[in-house]
Amino acid sequence: MPLQQGSARMRQRTVLLVGIAVLLAALVLAVVLASLLTHGRHGVTPKMLKWQDRGTTKNLQEVILGRCYNFITAQHPELGDKDCLKIWESLKDAFIYKNPCNITPEDYQPLMELASHPIPCNKSLFWSKTGDLVHRYTKSNQNFLTLEDTLLGYMADRVSWCGDPSAPGINYESCPKRNECESNPSSVFWKMASKMFAEAACGVVQVMLNGSVEAGAFRSSSIFGSIEIFNLDPDKVTEVHIWLMQNIGGPQSESCSGWSIQRLISILEERNFKIICEDNYRPVQLLQCVHNPDHADCRLCTNSS
Repeated sequence: MPLQQGSARMRQRTVLLVGIAVLLAALVLAVVLASLLTHGRHGVTPKMLKWQDRGTTKNLQEVILGRCYNFITAQHPELGDKDCLKIWESLKDAFIYKNPCNITPEDYQPLMELASHPIPCNKSLFWSKTGDLVHRYTKSNQNFLTLEDTLLGYMADRVSWCGDPSAPGINYESCPKRNECESNPSSVFWKMASKMFAEAACGVVQVMLNGSVEAGAFRSSSIFGSIEIFNLDPDKVTEVHIWLMQNIGGPQSESCSGWSIQRLISILEERNFKIICEDNYRPVQLLQCVHNPDHADCRLCTNSS
């Protein structure tokens, strides 16, 4: 009997030891699997989406905040109640961690509301294919404002940004061009800002177009031709002055009687605007002549002979 009890006790001890060994093995396996899973999560970073255009501007936050503070303190102190930090946060929230082909107008609506401000009547100056010239003109003549002379346009001018679903949520390597996807951060932003700028215009408005463009000075596909022209309010805007500027020395591809300008005039007349078109508006042409003063196009008068 004692021998049988000893054998039973031995079997129980063996079963217990085997059970403990199995439990330990299971625990070790669980730890190893957890370690592998953790390593897999943190060690493999999802790749950023790749696009054809330049990536987000380096130090974007500092650039936007610096421009915002400069605009409301040094240039337009009457806008001192604008909150630049909130403006930056609303811009960031519009695109960070988002697929840059899925941006919507609703994403930018808080930013538009925070950064909007009144535009004085008779000062709105629209443009297409004359970017360098029109901005040199507004810098020398404070009587006119382009979109880039407003707070929204000033902050975003020549700046790029887009997000990405993977960390850190901002793509500094590349952003999509318009031909890659229409609803990219830049296109949606400028369309909304342009629409708001046009809606705010009142009195006499000006538009500077390029008469040296072979494809035509007025293009229906441009921001001006597709958005701004249709958001001018006939009840607020009394006249539209077209300044058709040709490059010094040409080519002189189009004048106010040209086919694309006549199409523009027809669209404006259908919307009940009064239109005046002027070839080579002299104050702007004089600015062009600063770089080429001896050219025949820049002479105030010529010999009758």
